[in-house]
Amino acid sequence: MKRFWEIDALRGLMLVLMTVTHLPTRLTDPLGQPFGFVSAAEGFVLLSAFVSGLVYSRIGHSQGVEPMRRAFWKRALKVYLSQAATLLFLFFVITAVSLRIDQVAVKNLVSFYLAHPHQGLIYSLLLIYEPALLDILPMYIFFMLLSPWVMAFGLRHGWLGVMAMSAALWVLAQFGLSEWIYAITVHWTGLPVPFQEMGAFTTFGWLFLWFTGLWLGASRNAPDAKPLRFPAWLVSLAAVVALYGLVWRHFGEHGQAPFGGDIELNLLFDKWQLGPLRLVDLAALGILAVRFGPAIIERLPRFRWLEQMGSASLPVFCAHLVAVLTVLAFYGDSQTARPWWGDALLLVAVFGWLYAVAWAVLRRDKRSAAVSEPVNGPVSAPVPLPSAASAASSLPKPAAPDAKR
Repeated sequence: MKRFWEIDALRGLMLVLMTVTHLPTRLTDPLGQPFGFVSAAEGFVLLSAFVSGLVYSRIGHSQGVEPMRRAFWKRALKVYLSQAATLLFLFFVITAVSLRIDQVAVKNLVSFYLAHPHQGLIYSLLLIYEPALLDILPMYIFFMLLSPWVMAFGLRHGWLGVMAMSAALWVLAQFGLSEWIYAITVHWTGLPVPFQEMGAFTTFGWLFLWFTGLWLGASRNAPDAKPLRFPAWLVSLAAVVALYGLVWRHFGEHGQAPFGGDIELNLLFDKWQLGPLRLVDLAALGILAVRFGPAIIERLPRFRWLEQMGSASLPVFCAHLVAVLTVLAFYGDSQTARPWWGDALLLVAVFGWLYAVAWAVLRRDKRSAAVSEPVNGPVSAPVPLPSAASAASSLPKPAAPDAKR
């Protein structure tokens, strides 16, 4: 299937922003949530869901539900193995180094594991205990395991029921659904993992974003898919909202905390629960991207290094975790531990490492494809897809609005 280089480049950009955000340097705060009160994580999850919907719905249409389900499970297994390898690196390499040099930042990060090493290892491999920074892939795995049934239902019966259900779960997540389920689980099972050690992301809140991307991607393979044309008033409103969020974020009094120390009001923009005003900001940016993105892309040069990083997004994501954990082990989490030139050298080294991983993975995949193609032949000849720019411009109209890094 043809790859959309534009989407790969966007995913590469999200990986760059996540890396800069997670590395403790002087750029961490200025480049955190650079477009408003929306982070790279939202863009990465939405793009991943869109690509999943695009690719796996094609399998569902051409080969049936069972092959589509197996493809989802195969991908979920690959992500799980990546998560497990990263966990082992954290526990047996980074933690050992940090204990030897008494690095407080890492000791705080793995405090539950240090207090309960056997439980920490077992429950982390069960994706229940999720140390900070390693809590994104478990959520992604859960979404991938759930997606085959959701996709099959959506392809057969339409997506209205799916989006209504995910919207309802998002609303409940704002009022403590995850905490309620955790309390019941602890009552009946005696689960020893504290709630705060089970990942910062509220899964039921982010599920709405995943299903939205899945629906949008699957809709591209529908025979009656129609181009999306936003009315001028909605584009204008989106521009006002996005600009307001951008100015508020970078020139407001409180930076990334929109309401300063007011915890209740900050929940409206909360990243981990995917707060309502955060969704509004994200929707505004999405409308502008669909409306103006294709024209901008046509005028920009191709950033092939971003494309390569986006094409190998899973290995590059894990490589970024390796880099961040290594820096935390040796330098701690201070953003001013090095001079400016030290931060510059660190960023060059880290992004050189990420690009090297992407290059090696793509080179290996290319060699594997060259070897297997003459023997097995192509699996199928997919129907040509439009360019990513035109795909973006033809996205279906999103559901109505009513419908934690």
